[in-house]
Amino acid sequence: MADNKTILVTGGAGYIGSHTCKALAAAGYTPVVYDNLRYGHEHAVKWGPLVQGELEDSARLKEAIETHKPAAVIHFAAYLFVGESVQDPAKYYRNNVGGTLSLLETMRETGLDTIVFSSTAAVYGLPETAMIGEDTRTAPINPYGRTKLMIEEIFGDYETAYGLNHVSLRYFNACGADRDGEIGEEHEPETHLIPRALMAVAGEIDDFRVFGTDYDTPDGTCIRDYIHVEDLAAGHIRALDHLFKGGASGSFNLGTGEGLSVRQILDAIERVAGKPIPLEYGERRAGDPPALVADVSKAKDVLGFKATASDVDTIIRTAWNFYQIAQARKAKV
Repeated sequence: MADNKTILVTGGAGYIGSHTCKALAAAGYTPVVYDNLRYGHEHAVKWGPLVQGELEDSARLKEAIETHKPAAVIHFAAYLFVGESVQDPAKYYRNNVGGTLSLLETMRETGLDTIVFSSTAAVYGLPETAMIGEDTRTAPINPYGRTKLMIEEIFGDYETAYGLNHVSLRYFNACGADRDGEIGEEHEPETHLIPRALMAVAGEIDDFRVFGTDYDTPDGTCIRDYIHVEDLAAGHIRALDHLFKGGASGSFNLGTGEGLSVRQILDAIERVAGKPIPLEYGERRAGDPPALVADVSKAKDVLGFKATASDVDTIIRTAWNFYQIAQARKAKV
């Protein structure tokens, strides 16, 4: 571990960012959250100071870096709704790419040269094989995925020109919640399968739909690689340690290496919640491949990464527990 234990976490009030801050604190680091709180939640900042600001506000960002003197940055701050990125690509290029460029320039100005980046499996687009390795062709099919790939490529150029040390972590399907119930998934609007299914079980929504039941999979529904958010958080600690020890820059998949179908996820929700899910079945969505699973051998071999909390019952049990806690908290407001 670096002698300096302070890490600047952009977007640290969000879902994966807040879990990573908790993991950082447990590993002996002090996370300093830099977040505009547009999508993040102040109540999720529990393990270090919060600096509220925009990435484009270079003066504010420089002040935060000079005040807290972090050893590295973990960069989560980005817009993440795929559909919105198609409808308003300018918003995504301006924020995701433009904000990252502002961050990188402020890092250069303050002598900060190490960054771990929240990337995505969306950089692969529609791969021809179900098992996806880092050498799979990158061909994102939406502006969200293109912004993430563009940022990865910018990192490579900055490494060549300025000596930037970087790791990009390509997440597969992030899910679950903190096993202590302190933090969890609170997107607004919520578009992800598991929290929407939980909302349907609880009667909060009445429009839950499964898209496609005729895929070439064992039960006809899509298969994806679901990785618990605590495992993702652990991956960031591994990436930091790798860079602090002089490890080479690069991109790594974070997943489990195994797939779960939509039907398996829904069965687990009904088992854990003890209630049936009211749902409708719809046609396939355009661009949804039958199966997408991460080849995680590179992360295992280079970073020493292994998912340990991503069995389906742990994923659903933690998500359901946090959902109930969050609903109770909202009811008190």
